[in-house]
Amino acid sequence: MKFQPDALDGVNVIARLEPGRIWVHQTPFQSSLLVPWRGEVEAWPAQAPGELTAEHFERLLAWSPELVVFGSGERQRFVHPSLYSALIERRIGIETMDTAAAARTFNVLVTEGRRVLGAFLLPPA
Repeated sequence: MKFQPDALDGVNVIARLEPGRIWVHQTPFQSSLLVPWRGEVEAWPAQAPGELTAEHFERLLAWSPELVVFGSGERQRFVHPSLYSALIERRIGIETMDTAAAARTFNVLVTEGRRVLGAFLLPPA
């Protein structure tokens, strides 16, 4: 399913989401990843919400986002707030949704110029 037809200069955009694959611009990724509004995309070493630890979310602080859009996989699954307490303590918002909805929301927010970080779980196909 194609999400975003146009490229924005210097801004990361989710172009497509397929089973087991997420495209950032023209580059496909086949594992969970962190997508900042600008800059390099990074692998995120987890495939399911049950694998996440507080350290996974603490890693997100390096970008200093104003908001984290957390894509929890094929279905919306919430993780315990203690896992992302480091974000809450620094007044960084976090929204949880399924990965497809999170990718669409990420695109809307970056086109608005927001400092958003997408944290997408991508289970294997």
